[in-house]
Amino acid sequence: MSIEVKVPQLPESVEDATVMAWHKQPGETVNREDNLLDLETDKVVLEVPAPGPGVLAEVRVKQGDVVRAGDVIAILSEATGEAAAPAASGATKPSEAEEAETAAGESTAAKETESDSPLSPAVRRLVVEHGLDPNAIPASGRGGRLTKEDVLEHLSQGKPAASAQPAPKAEAPSTGDTPRTDASPAGGDTSGERDGRERLEQRVAMTRLRARVAERLVQAQQTAAILTTFNEVDLSAVNELRRQYRDSFEKAHGVRLGFMSFFIKACVEALKRFPVINASVDGGDIVYHGYFDVGIAVASPRGLVVPIVRDADQLSFADLEKQVQAYGEKARDGGLSIEDLTGGTFSITNGGVFGSLLSTPILNPPQSAILGMHKIQERPVVVDGQIVVRPMMYLALSYDHRLVDGREAVQFLVAIKDLLEDPARLLLQV
Repeated sequence: MSIEVKVPQLPESVEDATVMAWHKQPGETVNREDNLLDLETDKVVLEVPAPGPGVLAEVRVKQGDVVRAGDVIAILSEATGEAAAPAASGATKPSEAEEAETAAGESTAAKETESDSPLSPAVRRLVVEHGLDPNAIPASGRGGRLTKEDVLEHLSQGKPAASAQPAPKAEAPSTGDTPRTDASPAGGDTSGERDGRERLEQRVAMTRLRARVAERLVQAQQTAAILTTFNEVDLSAVNELRRQYRDSFEKAHGVRLGFMSFFIKACVEALKRFPVINASVDGGDIVYHGYFDVGIAVASPRGLVVPIVRDADQLSFADLEKQVQAYGEKARDGGLSIEDLTGGTFSITNGGVFGSLLSTPILNPPQSAILGMHKIQERPVVVDGQIVVRPMMYLALSYDHRLVDGREAVQFLVAIKDLLEDPARLLLQV
């Protein structure tokens, strides 16, 4: 008896997906719910589990193929019955490069079976591409989970791969994110060498997420009248509150008291005062949102993602910190769902975690504004006629001038500044 493996129902507004990586190979025995392959959509990576136990008899799509919901992508046969070899199903004989990739995938799958912490799609792809043993890499994630940063750190230290065999120098067709080496640089230098040095280039296919981000950013630039206004905030009071209550807050709530909860709270209060900042343009209409769903930009292994903190006005400082932390972990492990990324009425991005001192963030359509946070830096400022050193941060508010006037944008940013410099206002809502 054979079982068809089909592409699952894709998230709303997602028409198709790209085969990112196979984790089981033809002829391999699988258990129910084993992850057969990863599908990459515009927003998230979906895992396709085995619908039942058996043997993977046939694979009908390869890495890089585009599939739609309901497409048959593989055939499972009963383990004691057909166990058909790939040739019996009409599959073509794999190339040497594909066989090498298959062997690496099988080795990685075996290592994952031995481990109590399954690998995320991003980590799995790295260990397969570099032929690494995941059990030999120190893991720093929660519950002993191996993170992408752990693998990159391992590679940066020049640690040996699982196999000592060198990669073949023959150029093979590139699929997915696998880099291609172009031995012939531009300008007709077919030798690939110049002054005794080999000049290499890598060509990597753009991921669907990166392509979608690029599309939306260009769309924002072309359809919105984007302006940016700046201000700076003295974070002395916030620092003092965090210093005074850090330990008791963490003991009571099990989460660290960071800066983001203060900024989300300040933004929500400012949005209440200036509803147009929380609105969006829909054709010839202005849509005013009576709720506050704040997007928090997060860097993930696949690129920038913006998970949504819903009903932020109803959440406590502890609830906000827990949700932001959970989103950060899910983003690093490739676990964000389509629901996590859908919607949002306002966004916050923090370039300061990477050392940015000042920037002009780009709108996240169809939202009308986005707040940019930056690096906290001690600077001399004048307070009550005296020069003092204070922890200062530049704030940037990019907004859609089609909807938001400069006066409203400036006053909105000043409101955030005032709330952060006197955090008691956040509790008293004044």
